[in-house]
Amino acid sequence: MSVLTGRKLSRRTRELHALTEVAKTLTAQLTLPDLLDAVMSTLTDALDLAERGVIMLWDQSSGLFRPEAAVGFDLTIMREMGLRAGESITGKVYDDGHPRLLATAQEVEQDMADMRPANRAVRARAIGVDLLPRGALAVPLRVGERRFGVLMLETVHQPVRFAAEDLPFVQTLADLIALAVDRARLEIEMEAIRDARQADRLRSEVMATLSHELRTPLAAIKGYATALLLEEVNWPDEKRREFLQLIDDECDNLQRMIADILDSSMIDVGQLVIEPQPVRLPRLTREIAEEMQRRTDKHHIVVDFPPDFPIIDADPLRLKQVIRNILDNALKYSPHGGLVVIRGEVRPSDVVVSISDQGVGISPEDLIPLFEKYFRVKSPTGYHVPGTGLGLPVARGIIEAHRGRIWAESKVGQGTTLYFSVPCTGLSSDSAPYLASNEAGQL
Repeated sequence: MSVLTGRKLSRRTRELHALTEVAKTLTAQLTLPDLLDAVMSTLTDALDLAERGVIMLWDQSSGLFRPEAAVGFDLTIMREMGLRAGESITGKVYDDGHPRLLATAQEVEQDMADMRPANRAVRARAIGVDLLPRGALAVPLRVGERRFGVLMLETVHQPVRFAAEDLPFVQTLADLIALAVDRARLEIEMEAIRDARQADRLRSEVMATLSHELRTPLAAIKGYATALLLEEVNWPDEKRREFLQLIDDECDNLQRMIADILDSSMIDVGQLVIEPQPVRLPRLTREIAEEMQRRTDKHHIVVDFPPDFPIIDADPLRLKQVIRNILDNALKYSPHGGLVVIRGEVRPSDVVVSISDQGVGISPEDLIPLFEKYFRVKSPTGYHVPGTGLGLPVARGIIEAHRGRIWAESKVGQGTTLYFSVPCTGLSSDSAPYLASNEAGQL
């Protein structure tokens, strides 16, 4: 065997090894940036001439080529670079779609002459010196007619530079990289499509639920009002009062639903205002308990606060809303009645209020999304619980705006306890008004 044949076999062996290693890397379960970093490391390890390398991908949103993976460059610095269409070696290779072999430093300088000074400065900082490569090889990343960017390899110190016979091999590697990029982007697009379809489906379900829940009290109001207007029926005073009371209750119910919808929207955009002032929480809680007790004769609501409970700094109207929403849930999810206990506890820096019922309980998997918008706990008995699914999310937004926490404990068939904590002081000393948002005070 001649020396030349031996060199060719050695070259082919290295190329086959490089292709194998790159192919194995591309099958790894990695994110695209990690995958491209691994490919670049494998590629430069397998190619003696490639002392530096970079993958530049076209970013449609900015209209620039951005570095996505690199070896021999500081990628953190390189990410400041943005090449325009047609700029430098990358732009030219991307535009004409053909690989480019630059065998001398003069050819490299010629093709990089139009690189903007800012990008040249970034490149110099990324390698630690303003030194152009002695040779370069740039190939397009494409799959069929779809182009993604450019793979560029550079020779810095090697006496031997890239040659024409290197082009087919490097282009094969670039094609493998392009397939990985194409696959990753296709997965992102498919995920976006799935998310959009899921959002549309959830939006439809939410609108259907809200429409149904709002229609129910309206139908009741309409029915009782129509009955009272019947001229051929002379309703007794007791029955007329009963119908009017039912109409009043359904109006309150409708008003609460609309308030939850509006408050939820206000929290989303950070426009729910918290106006703190000194609050006697036991007195406030008893007012709400008495109000809710009048709505039920199957439940017995008990309020238990220690006598030395401190005055706290909070928004009384919003705390009433929180307690009312939690109590409303407790009554709804204990359809057979029972005891509902509201307790207060004093801790060194805050107070905790707990509301416990003897209802159907909540399964462990339902506790996680309990405070998410529109989530409805499924009753294990199949009992339909009316509501918009916004009461607890609104309560969470209000409590977190007070820099507190809200959480739940439950066992199926044994009832549920919801807790919320509120700091004793703090909000009034801040700039007013304090805005509640879905990011406020999360712990």
